[in-house]
Amino acid sequence: GTTSVVIVAAELIKRANELVKNNIHPTTIISGYRLAMREAIKYIQANLSVPVDALEQDVLLSIAKTTLSSKFVGAESELFTKIIVDAMKSVKIVNPDGKAKYPVSQVNIIKSHGQSSSESVLVAGGYAIQMARASQEMPTHVTPAKIALLDFDLKKHRMSMGVNIVIDDPQELERVRQKEMDLTKEKIKKIIDAGTNVLFTTKGIDDFAMKYLVDAGILAARRVDKKDIKRIAKCTGAQLLLTMANMDGEESFDPKYLGSAEVVTEERVGDNDFIFIKGCKATKATTILLRGANEFMLEEAERSVHDALCAVSRTLESNSVVPGGGCVETAVSLHLEDYARTFDSYEQWAIAEFAEALLVIPKTLAQNAALDAIDLLAALRVRHHAARTGQDEKKDYKWYGLDLTNGVVRNSVTAGVLEPMVSKLKSLKFATEAAITILRIDDLIKIAPEQDQQ
Repeated sequence: GTTSVVIVAAELIKRANELVKNNIHPTTIISGYRLAMREAIKYIQANLSVPVDALEQDVLLSIAKTTLSSKFVGAESELFTKIIVDAMKSVKIVNPDGKAKYPVSQVNIIKSHGQSSSESVLVAGGYAIQMARASQEMPTHVTPAKIALLDFDLKKHRMSMGVNIVIDDPQELERVRQKEMDLTKEKIKKIIDAGTNVLFTTKGIDDFAMKYLVDAGILAARRVDKKDIKRIAKCTGAQLLLTMANMDGEESFDPKYLGSAEVVTEERVGDNDFIFIKGCKATKATTILLRGANEFMLEEAERSVHDALCAVSRTLESNSVVPGGGCVETAVSLHLEDYARTFDSYEQWAIAEFAEALLVIPKTLAQNAALDAIDLLAALRVRHHAARTGQDEKKDYKWYGLDLTNGVVRNSVTAGVLEPMVSKLKSLKFATEAAITILRIDDLIKIAPEQDQQ
């Protein structure tokens, strides 16, 4: 709801400016806006929210579709809505108090060049990173996987800076070199003996260490991003190790540090190699692999998918939706017009302007679809007025919103144009708060830029 916040806030400020010109003090306008906002939220919760269980059709698909309709990937919405809803359902976590959470952060979105966006896929129950294995001689498929996560280098041991070894005998020199190699060899042997067959490290692995890993048939990846490795630790139940030192000053590797997954494979998608971790044991994670012709399309698709994921997650958590297509704004606007008349003070004007400002949303929707905004808005307001004053057969009119494809008004709920109620309330609050913050500013002092001396 970022766009609606900006549009409503701008409209509120514009109208407040007019009121200030008519000698109404900004503080009065602010208190009027606050009253209007509270009343609007109360009205939406009481009259316009629909519990998800009461609706027949698959609400989540409708929510995702509504969110994507104004986005760049709207044309492929059939495919994306399915991917988004499946991804969100797969990361359900139940809190100790029995409340279900759907964390958006558990869904990993990765992008790969090539093919069209309709080739995007969902890797259910898995995590993917854009990486190739460290050496081509390593296996590409490991099952079942025991995963070690390291945050240190696997390379030939060197003395730390400033340490000098004084050697008299040339043979001793060779033995020091040999010992340095053995230290690394033992380190790797301890990791292998714990049963590791997949290894990720945030640092490097040199050729010397690579040899032992290849001999043991381990799939290893180096320079993995910190963010990714933390997520892999969460999904697989592995522990990220900064060092192998234990309490006794020795180096050891306990098998309990290992995470587990059903399969770890490396696959080529488009121009890039990806390592897929599927069937994670600890928590649920899901990856959406987006395809697209170029960087811009992929980035735009990622933003759109993220928005839709948030909308679906909100709906699942709050369990109530509101009709879209400008329906809520029109209904609230009419209600606030009546509400304004109950005040005999200056606030009346601020509330009335707030009511008018909300109509900018349906107006903008109609203009974006190249339709006659004034005509459609009039039709919409007539329907909502009839719903407020009319008999029972007209009660359904309160769900009416715009149908921009056919340029008419229709029942948004039955048409499946829905939005999560939480987002609607939040965007109203944010818009009002933003407008109020700016209204508080009395004067701007501009400092002239310093003149460059010739």
